[in-house]
Amino acid sequence: MAAQFGRRLRKGAATTAVAAVAVAALSASQAPGVNDHGRQTAADATPAPEANASNGSATGNSPYYTDLPPLKSPNPSPTTGPGPTGTGTTEAGIPATVLDAYKKAETALREAKPGCNLPWQLLAAIGRVESGQARGGQVRDDGTTIKPILGPQLDGNGFALIKDTDGGAYDGNSTYDSAVGPMQFIPSTWAWAGRDGNADGKKDPNNIYDAALAAGHYLCRNNWDLSQQRDLDRAILSYNNSRDYLNLVMRWLEYYRKGTHEVPDGTGTLPDNRSDDGAGASPTPTTPGATTPGTTPPGSTAPKPGPKPERPEKPGGGTTTPKPPTTPPADTPSSPPATPPTPTDTVDHLEDAGTGKLTAMAGDAFDRRISTRAETEAGKAVAKVRVRFTIVGDTDTTFTGGESVATVATNSSGVAVAPALEAGEKTGAVTVRATVVGRALPGLDYKATVTERAADALVRTGDAALTCAPGGQFANQVEVKATYKGAVADGVAATATLIKSADDPTANDKGPYFKGADGKAVRTLTGLKTDAKGLLKLPGLYADDTAGTFLLRITTAGGATLTVELTVAAAGTSAPSPSADPSA
Repeated sequence: MAAQFGRRLRKGAATTAVAAVAVAALSASQAPGVNDHGRQTAADATPAPEANASNGSATGNSPYYTDLPPLKSPNPSPTTGPGPTGTGTTEAGIPATVLDAYKKAETALREAKPGCNLPWQLLAAIGRVESGQARGGQVRDDGTTIKPILGPQLDGNGFALIKDTDGGAYDGNSTYDSAVGPMQFIPSTWAWAGRDGNADGKKDPNNIYDAALAAGHYLCRNNWDLSQQRDLDRAILSYNNSRDYLNLVMRWLEYYRKGTHEVPDGTGTLPDNRSDDGAGASPTPTTPGATTPGTTPPGSTAPKPGPKPERPEKPGGGTTTPKPPTTPPADTPSSPPATPPTPTDTVDHLEDAGTGKLTAMAGDAFDRRISTRAETEAGKAVAKVRVRFTIVGDTDTTFTGGESVATVATNSSGVAVAPALEAGEKTGAVTVRATVVGRALPGLDYKATVTERAADALVRTGDAALTCAPGGQFANQVEVKATYKGAVADGVAATATLIKSADDPTANDKGPYFKGADGKAVRTLTGLKTDAKGLLKLPGLYADDTAGTFLLRITTAGGATLTVELTVAAAGTSAPSPSADPSA
């Protein structure tokens, strides 16, 4: 979760109890629309079943800010409120650069994935909950946060256990991962979900344009339609798998849908309540300039300690008095028991699980899917292990839904099956690499091949005779239809040549011809392609002064061939027969 924006003031038991009642009342009054999201109980904080099929979690289920939107609907014009360091009532204003990033991401997704129907208000709701809109808009002109935003290290101490996956490149921690940036991506998710939203050639999780676009693509995967409540719920739960998180984001989404306004960067209102109540905060990160709970910004004066040490709050209010440590009995081990290994820890290698040959024509779906089995050193299957499939190299082949990365958990047989591959237009070899998420094990590469579009049959769409007087123009243009295994063959490359004879496919030097851009005779046309209906209509044909019967041969990728007879003769005369059967 994002770094806290200042140490919370500790309050007495009575104050805490009153605040808890107020928050509960506010929560119960703000259910969005007609659904029951606002009326979930604390028991609903467990992961939702439908989220289990998603690709893990964008945030690693990190803590988030729990401040609720005001009861009053947003004011369309700015209202007076606290400054960046205040902790007063939240309001609808969104910092200018942050708001611009959300709207640009919505526009980009409308073009890239129109069926997703992503509203920018959803990005604003998540950004509010994750980082308080990039700490109230503490960003530079290019959208990069003035200081990195880091959540607590995910060391299993009150949080998920996610060991380092980026060598500390993003979070400054080479032991455990932390969520990073205004949209709080964990490094392993950013590695495949990251986007360059401000076109500076970099994918930076601490840049609001990059992070907002990445969040949009993340929420739009799996062919989800966010205008449908079921898909919207799934997408939000895949960001942080908690019903409480879903409820809170839905409240902010409905709040921003009613209206908002732009405020200057750096003047947004900051939240001060966190889902973990500030527990388990990370130690000072090694990333230069990062802000972490409990640290003093450079140039400021550290507060003087009080006369007595602060007593920790109980989760439900009140305080506890620390007890002196006791000496364990002689037969009690002084160190805690070793943590049992996770399924991921037991994986030694990945094996192919009978994938077979992967070949598809450009634009088609592969008829086989990649299957990978996670095994121990002894060859035993390992279930519940996340396997990441990544399409590498210069290719436009993707998984279903347009993504180049997919993460799938192994089943009870230790097998993870990747989504179906969709061949792009670039032909040649494609590599798909399978790796174990959370482990630095060698990957397993799968080779796939994309072949060019092909046709196996060509027919004319009309049967009118193709005749012309010497020196004239043929009245009808030649049009053919291409098919492959009986289906329309669209986008298939073709060549048309006026040949010397059925037995000699070289271009003729006399007789009918096409006209080039310069008006000169052309007897071979290349670079032709069938249209979406498999049709190919050739340019107009002309005749020189040579009378006779001539042949036009059309060939396509895949070997389909059609030979068409052309007749050049003066009216009332018959042309000599062609030198061979034109149907060859």
